[in-house]
Amino acid sequence: MRFRFVCSGFSKFRFSLLLLNLEEYYFEQHTANHIQNKGDQNERKIRGSLKICSKSVIFEPDAISQPIIKIPLRDCIKIGKHGENGSNRHFSKAKSGEISLIFSQVYFIKEHNIVAPYKIERGKMEYVFELDVSGKVEDVVETLLQLHRASRLDKLGDQTAMITAILQSRLARTSFDKNRFQSVSEKLHMECKAEMVTPLVTNPGHVCITDTNLYFQPLNGYPKPVVQITLQDVRRIYKRRHGLMPLGLEVFCTEDDLCSDIYLKFYEPQDRDDLYFYIATYLEHHAAERTAESYTLQWQRGHLSNYQYLLHLNNLADRSCNDLSQYPVFPWVIGDYCSAALDLSNPGTFRDLSRPVGSLNKERLERLLTRYQEMPEPKFMYGSHYSSPGYVLFYLVRIAPEYMLCLQNGRFDNADRMFNSIAETWKNCLDGATDFKELIPEFYGDDVSFLVNSLKLDLGKRQGGQMVDDVELPPWARSPEDFLQKSKDALESNYVSEHLHEWIDLIFGYKQKGSDAVGAHNVFHPLTYEGGVDLNSIEDPDEKVAMLTQILEFGQTPKQLFVTPHPRRITPKFKNFSHTCSHNAPMADSPVSPGEESFEDLTEESKSLAWNNITKLQLHEQYKIHKEAVTGIAVSCNGSSVFTTSQDSTLKMFSKESKMLQRSISFSNMALSSCLLLPGDATVISSSWDNNVYFYSIAFARRQDTLMGHDDAVSKICWHDNRLYSASWDSTVKVWSGVAAEMTCTRRQRFDMLAELEHDVSVDTISLNAASTLLVSGTKEGTVNIWDLATATVLHQIPCHSGTVCDTAFSPDSRHVLSTGEDGCLNVIDVQTGMLISSMTSDEPQRCFIWDGNSVLSGSQSGELLVWDLLGGKISERIQGHTGAVTCIWMNEQCSSIITGGEDRQIMFWKLQY
Repeated sequence: MRFRFVCSGFSKFRFSLLLLNLEEYYFEQHTANHIQNKGDQNERKIRGSLKICSKSVIFEPDAISQPIIKIPLRDCIKIGKHGENGSNRHFSKAKSGEISLIFSQVYFIKEHNIVAPYKIERGKMEYVFELDVSGKVEDVVETLLQLHRASRLDKLGDQTAMITAILQSRLARTSFDKNRFQSVSEKLHMECKAEMVTPLVTNPGHVCITDTNLYFQPLNGYPKPVVQITLQDVRRIYKRRHGLMPLGLEVFCTEDDLCSDIYLKFYEPQDRDDLYFYIATYLEHHAAERTAESYTLQWQRGHLSNYQYLLHLNNLADRSCNDLSQYPVFPWVIGDYCSAALDLSNPGTFRDLSRPVGSLNKERLERLLTRYQEMPEPKFMYGSHYSSPGYVLFYLVRIAPEYMLCLQNGRFDNADRMFNSIAETWKNCLDGATDFKELIPEFYGDDVSFLVNSLKLDLGKRQGGQMVDDVELPPWARSPEDFLQKSKDALESNYVSEHLHEWIDLIFGYKQKGSDAVGAHNVFHPLTYEGGVDLNSIEDPDEKVAMLTQILEFGQTPKQLFVTPHPRRITPKFKNFSHTCSHNAPMADSPVSPGEESFEDLTEESKSLAWNNITKLQLHEQYKIHKEAVTGIAVSCNGSSVFTTSQDSTLKMFSKESKMLQRSISFSNMALSSCLLLPGDATVISSSWDNNVYFYSIAFARRQDTLMGHDDAVSKICWHDNRLYSASWDSTVKVWSGVAAEMTCTRRQRFDMLAELEHDVSVDTISLNAASTLLVSGTKEGTVNIWDLATATVLHQIPCHSGTVCDTAFSPDSRHVLSTGEDGCLNVIDVQTGMLISSMTSDEPQRCFIWDGNSVLSGSQSGELLVWDLLGGKISERIQGHTGAVTCIWMNEQCSSIITGGEDRQIMFWKLQY
């Protein structure tokens, strides 16, 4: 992660926007001399730069031995041209280039270029500054007088309004300098006013976007004349809340980095939306937009680490490195900071991730609940938040001291309240009356700087007499590097992988708000939640400024990403994600002996190899054996006989060896909708639009039995363990017993209905999971239903398609369901929670598919076969196939052979070439 906090304490340029007050602007600078002892024999000129800011005047000497001088405008008594008499005459015809400031308080900062608490001098005094360009004195004095009047207004809201008016006037008189374009051929698309946001400060200027570049030109030319980003490099963009308003836009030129390349705050939501739309339209052809759900699927299947997944969730929930009130939040995962060794195989080592920090200590929680119950509305359990600017800088003060000084008016915190010890901090989070803070990403990163006082800062002396220096580590950490490595191992451990979804429910999910939050003891102050206050409805400018300041300093709850329980991670049974303790796994845990591979392992390996090469699918043979669309395919165990059904009402038997049609069977004059072979390859079952299911004996070449079980067309059938499952347009799925694998022809079967799964509308498709404990159905109106077959009850109803569901199937591990619909969507649903965790769209319906949990091979309306990379969120390959829609698809167990059927009446045989 690129770290945005830069301590300029030892750089050539000492001035930074952090020397300004919060919500202050830097307008302009002038090369000047600070004249000390004016008119005295000891008169001395100090060369430097005079900077005019909205609430102060700052002089930065060229010599680093001299301190930076900051004079608050509110403390100024008189401002004018030096040597003038009379308080009402500030402008004379004199040629003097000198400006006089008489004031009662001044700050001295970074003397000898050392970052330290500001020194303050009080008492009436006069400073004289001589501008290099004397002709600018009158304009500078006029600006200072205007800003001085603003600073002396009684009400904070009036001050803010006047300064805003001055700023907007300056922006209106300027525009983006088109000479800054990278190329003369660039075409301007839009230009507007905005501010570039960095931690604690914003910098006003002009945004300009062309057909190839995004530009920001600061009004003050700081830190450089123009910031330029090539649109071709942009990978992600996000709309942001800034100050609770929909005005922010963050642009990333990397896929996985938490820190952006630029964060802009606009003055009008429409400007933000227009710029977002333009960049998003450009990106449509270059990068896929990602959702929380698409990352969830990647995380569940082990393609994203816990750390990466949390970074993405933070990003999507408006958390940004550039906004300390919404800084990325990470959990405490380790609960043991006292032991000499860290045992990641012991659940007792870890913090309970199902509880917020505030409820980890039961005694403290009881006190908080008592207060909560006695509190008038609006109630809240915790008087402070788990993430705020103060907490972020508490952790980062050793690498971001100037940010701490900016936040705390030029002072560090009390030495005993500093981040002195990991164990002490954890203990205070458990026991402290008002300390409920979580961690930040740096605790699971690679940079140890925030734990080490490498800048040799004077952070004060503790009560025991020791100086605040490096952070004290727990006994189990040999060094800062070892501490971070073990923290990372803990975050990626099996225990955390199995429980991280519980913490996500609290911070980003359904336990963030409402009754679920109350039940989880996870209720914070109403102002911390998105929508907790409408700033536009507050008419009093003083009240609005005070409210915004309170919210920003207190911290904000992330944007809610999930409203249903978050899915668990799929953790391999015999693998441990923790690098630290993997070598300690007992041998008994291994499913096979060392050096030995099971048959299942080899089969899985061949399947994995096949799916990794699925894009290399090649057409081998094709045959037109039906008069209408093919609707179903079943193949004998040895692969020699292929059975197909069709809307032409026939069941056909095709010999793959002789390449000849061997049988054609008709049960009625109505279309057949699907077929399957019972184990033993003796019986074929076909479903029909005439409401019946037909059993055909291959050995006796005749209809064996008929199940008349529905009141409308049977759309799909499945079979497992002597049970038949039939779906129908009569809005039911029925479960039948008595369908033995070895059915005899000597007598008719007795079919007993074991269960009836009722739907509101026609059922078009069904599928079983591998163990046949669950069934998924898809309806005409676009709902996917997941059923528990043991109790014949619906577990989840997910209305995720607009139009008919074409096909559904469980992943091989039964963790997910994939569905396709007439709306062209491919949706992945988590079986445990019913959450829609991924949705991809094509420009046409995908009528049928097969998948391995990560990749999908689908048959499209146009006849193409499409290979989908679900984890990458893209179509990997388009393969030319049928001349009409692909209506059914079959794959053998080894995943090496594929057969498709289509509306063009053909069956096509495909092979993988690798």
